[in-house]
Amino acid sequence: MSDVVEPGFVRVRLDLAYDGKDFSGWAKQTGRRTVQGEIEDALRTVTRSSRTYDLTVAGRTDAGVHARGQVAHVDLPAEVWAEHASMLLRRMAGRMAPDVRIRRIEEAPAGFNARFSALWRRYAYRVSDAPGGVDPLVRGHVLWHERELDLDAMNAAAARMTGEHDFAAYCKKREGATTIRTLQKLSWVRDEASGIITGTVQADAFCHNMVRALVGAMLFVGDGRRPHPWPAEVLAARVRDPGVHVVRPHGLTLEEVAYPADELLAARAVEARNVRTLPGAGCC
Repeated sequence: MSDVVEPGFVRVRLDLAYDGKDFSGWAKQTGRRTVQGEIEDALRTVTRSSRTYDLTVAGRTDAGVHARGQVAHVDLPAEVWAEHASMLLRRMAGRMAPDVRIRRIEEAPAGFNARFSALWRRYAYRVSDAPGGVDPLVRGHVLWHERELDLDAMNAAAARMTGEHDFAAYCKKREGATTIRTLQKLSWVRDEASGIITGTVQADAFCHNMVRALVGAMLFVGDGRRPHPWPAEVLAARVRDPGVHVVRPHGLTLEEVAYPADELLAARAVEARNVRTLPGAGCC
């Protein structure tokens, strides 16, 4: 996953959206339908290539999670890009199923890496606590919570969670990966017209299950099962708590990925690869 493009290749940025309902997540898996597999297969077909060109993505979404602001990159041979660039977007749309769409395809600026150059990712989790359940027309993107939710309590809990922390208590641990993240935003608002509650979760990066675990903790506060200091107490313990419920994926959507100015892309990618420690923590 280099930031340096091999000679004779062009790095191409793809901005895309998908409905995650029928996908087994982003990352390709043998025998399963995935977003990465769908796009790579279409790209190979429309460019009439004998090989598959691997995509690098800003954020690997789990099975059932949606995206409207996902970003990926792919390195294509210069001659393939020159031949197909002008019609690639339309041809990809004609090849792929309608639950995944590429909104823009363009040559990436120097130093761009869809994953490591990103400054932050912003997710939205949508919930309804309407007594009669979720509007059937949006049920694939909104979780129904059977208890009434107190947003003041949820926002009080959320305010204690932002900043740089070790989110081990809210992550599925992966060998060799850090769980230190900077949570920039965590807040809840209710749309008065629809009654839908939206949680905004923004961080420099996320570890596995982090967003859905945070949402689960907030919902337990909102419905009164836990006091508002509880999520922060769990966070401080730095170990997985059996009381933290990972909510279902269909309410979650990756809304936006942000990048710095072009001249800062390469430096950001280097910074993002650094092993992170908390202030005062030992290195070994």
